[in-house]
Amino acid sequence: MKPNYTALIKIIIFTFLFVNISFAQNSKINGKVFDSENKLPLSGVIVSLDGKYQSTSTNSLGEYTFSKLFAGTYKIRIESIGYKKVVTEITINSNDNEIANPQTYLESNPLDISQIDVTATTDYGKITVSPIDIKLRPTNTAQDFLKLVPGLFIAQHAGGGKAEQIFLRGFDIDHGTDINIMVDGMPVNMVSHAHGQGYADLHFMIPETIENFSVYKGPYYSKFGDLGTSGSVNFSTLNSVQKNTAEIDIGKFNSYRGVLILNILAKNGFLKTNKSENLYIASEYAYSDGYFEAKQNYNRFNIFGKYYGLLSKNTILSMTASTFQSKWDASGQIPQRAVDSNFISRFGSIDATEGGNTNRTNVNLSVINSLKNNQTITNQFFYTNYGFNLYSNFTFFLNDSLNGDEINQFEKRNLFGYNGSFSFLNRAGTTNFATVLGIGARFDDIDSIYLAHTKDRNFLNYIEAGKIFQQNIFGYLNETIEISNFVINPGLRVDYFNFKLTDDLNDTLSGNKSAVKFSPKLNLFYNLNSKAQLYVKSGIGFHSNDARVAVTAPDQQTLPAAYGLEAGTSFSAGNALIGFSLWSLFLESEFVYVGDEAVVEPSGKTQRIGIDFTGRFQFSKWLWADLDLNYAKGKFTDEPENANNIPLAPVFTSVGGISFKLNNGINGRLGYRYLDDRPANEDNSVIARGYYVMDATINYTTDKYNIGLNIQNLLDNKNWNEAQFDTESRLPFENESVSELHFTPGSPFYIKLNTSLFF
Repeated sequence: MKPNYTALIKIIIFTFLFVNISFAQNSKINGKVFDSENKLPLSGVIVSLDGKYQSTSTNSLGEYTFSKLFAGTYKIRIESIGYKKVVTEITINSNDNEIANPQTYLESNPLDISQIDVTATTDYGKITVSPIDIKLRPTNTAQDFLKLVPGLFIAQHAGGGKAEQIFLRGFDIDHGTDINIMVDGMPVNMVSHAHGQGYADLHFMIPETIENFSVYKGPYYSKFGDLGTSGSVNFSTLNSVQKNTAEIDIGKFNSYRGVLILNILAKNGFLKTNKSENLYIASEYAYSDGYFEAKQNYNRFNIFGKYYGLLSKNTILSMTASTFQSKWDASGQIPQRAVDSNFISRFGSIDATEGGNTNRTNVNLSVINSLKNNQTITNQFFYTNYGFNLYSNFTFFLNDSLNGDEINQFEKRNLFGYNGSFSFLNRAGTTNFATVLGIGARFDDIDSIYLAHTKDRNFLNYIEAGKIFQQNIFGYLNETIEISNFVINPGLRVDYFNFKLTDDLNDTLSGNKSAVKFSPKLNLFYNLNSKAQLYVKSGIGFHSNDARVAVTAPDQQTLPAAYGLEAGTSFSAGNALIGFSLWSLFLESEFVYVGDEAVVEPSGKTQRIGIDFTGRFQFSKWLWADLDLNYAKGKFTDEPENANNIPLAPVFTSVGGISFKLNNGINGRLGYRYLDDRPANEDNSVIARGYYVMDATINYTTDKYNIGLNIQNLLDNKNWNEAQFDTESRLPFENESVSELHFTPGSPFYIKLNTSLFF
């Protein structure tokens, strides 16, 4: 039974009408927080008044405000992960209307869990990944950073250049169907993609340029729309670099990688400036043969530049530009019977001509203006030029016994978009109101998209070909109401979609389809104190269907909804930070378009329930531990019990490890990843095998250089499978097809040496 949200929508509309009344202001304190090193404003810094419940966090310009205050002396505590805590005193006299607190400059400092205030934020529900996790967990590409999301696993199954398969909260998300991924607010997912809906390829990011990223699990947040059913992730790139960096990585399987980051506005660099601004350029080149018998020949080249600065005391300009290209060969997924019969080894291939190439160029411009009366306006414009060309062979000789079943998926697109928001703060008595109104648009112009039958990458015939123009225009309202220890966070979002399909092979399939989706949200928080919080979250999200389904299969769901409910707690106790939640998600329809075959396959309604546990522990100033435990049970609600499993949906996962950072420069981490067995098909007759893998990293870091050693699959687990599917296929010598487990083997023991110079 679907929840009835009619009453909830009425409550949200009434709340928005109520809180936009102007409230009389008494005395207030205004302040700004900056990074002491680069003199740029810091957002998300926790600011508390007298160390009591009344607290807030800085906006994008580093600003904070406390209003409706009486005469007296106040202590203001300012703290942020990775910085030293600062406490200042401010005295308000009876005739003061406004006190401008002197600007505060924070100095960097190692992570101290005991300082973390879990309740002080205007962005409730966000999980910010620790800088310690980002620094010490082994990564080869930006895609690997997704593994830092608690409960999220990835799997590569077609060469290093293809976007990884993603698993989260009981979803086999494929390459992004049910997770919304952004970089600096710019969308990563590609809708109506040649390979799969929501295809999210992060390889265009250089890992060293990632500062942090925020995670929002579930469909509870009005600023996130399409695809954000299991959750949303927003990566933030570095606003500044203080030193130039030259890095070289050398590893097994003829793998190497070089990175160069130059601070263009350095004091002794190319340009000089006294303004609060920074400009840097980063470039990356990577190559690897891979660990397969057929060389992977993986090439990746990236270049990225970012300007970030204060145009005035109230205006920030952020502009990034990047270009990326990659090409590779792949061995694909191989059937278990081919290995068991010694036809090939675990690292062999049936069709060694799989692989592809891709490219992406981005421009992202953002202007943030701070107005009077605690108002902020943000305008963001972005553009992406994207190309994709992939050769795959999943079934070998099932459909064509002579030429084989190799396919080519191809597309070229231009993506244009805008995000805008207006936010402001109000206070009535002891009640705080934080309001955000947002609008945006996204236009995907796919000039050419096709699926073709090929042999050894040579064209045979088209299976599907055409053009797509897809629009998404949206608006949202989000309110955060703080009443003593209670926080009420209602939201309402509306999305308009238009799908236009031009079919080059069958004009009768061409057409238009429009759809509208309303998505209300309501989240409740109770702050026991600054260190402990209870919450209940609820909301409707959705994932859009492929344009080819929306236009040609009107009986299918165009914007299937996801109904989410979650209850949990987060608290810090001494040197421990704990999160625990129970959640449920009902989805009207799983994704129904199979890009590899150009067919529609309705999957029906699903229900998932789960438990998440996250723990971060600090044993001393230099030693930390992390532990994530995640359980999810999903099923098709309209299928019999003996055939209602959701294929490849993870059931139990766990990630944990020990990290250390000594004063003498030695730092590192020892960690593990565990994924339990799970059904590979609906009736559980085929099992996707689980695995346990350990990784390790150790570095010696000084102000001038870093030397590091990264080991993956430390225990040399020789039988773990990274990606697995239940696939019907036929080998060249077989008369009949067989449906069984197909897999891509996980990496064997891998060691990589890293050397970095800072100058």
